[in-house]
Amino acid sequence: MMTASLVLASASPFRRALLENAGLVFAARAAEIDERALEKPLEERGASPEDVALSLAEAKARDVARHIPGALVIGSDQTMSLGQRVYHKPKDMVEAAQHLLSLSGKTHSLNSAIVLVRGGEVLWRHVSSAQMSVRPLTQDFVDRHLQRVGEKALSSVGAYQLEGEGIQLFEKIEGDYFTILGLPMLPLLAKLRELETIDA
Repeated sequence: MMTASLVLASASPFRRALLENAGLVFAARAAEIDERALEKPLEERGASPEDVALSLAEAKARDVARHIPGALVIGSDQTMSLGQRVYHKPKDMVEAAQHLLSLSGKTHSLNSAIVLVRGGEVLWRHVSSAQMSVRPLTQDFVDRHLQRVGEKALSSVGAYQLEGEGIQLFEKIEGDYFTILGLPMLPLLAKLRELETIDA
C-alpha cells in the first residue's frame, strides 16, 4: 500500500512511462536546477562519471523535495562516459558526428543514478552502469546514418537512439535494459518495497 506520496523529479516522458508501466502511483515534477553549472566543479575536481550522475540525481531530488514536504522523491540522472570523458548532448549535427566517431570501435558506459530523498534527507543512493560497445564506424557511414535519423540525433547524449536506427551502431551491449533507458527499475522497486512505499 502507498504509505507516502511518491514523486518523480523529472520531466522525462521515458522515466514517467517506466514507472507507469510498473503500476506505480506517483506525481511528476521537473527539478529546476542548472545541470551544467553543477557538473562543472565536479568535473574540474575529477569526480567520476558515476559520482556526477549521483550528484545530479540528488540535486534534482532535493530541489523537488523542498516543494513537497513529506513526499518520497525519486531523483535520477544518467551520464555517458568513455574513460573519464563525460559526454553532453551534441549542439549540432557536426558535433553529433564527432561524438559517434569518437565512440567508434570502443566501449563506453551509460551510468544511471537514482537518489531517494524525503524531507531533505537522502534515504538511498544507487548507480548502475551498462557497457556499450560500438562497432568500427567510417565517416561515410556516420554521415549517411545522421542524414537518415536527422535532428533526433541531437536529443540524446550519445547522438543515438538504441530503440531506433542507433542499434545499428553496436556490436555488443552488456547491462540492464532499464539502466540503458536511464532508470534502474529493479533496484528502485526493491528499495520502494523495503521502505513500504509500494506493495511488497
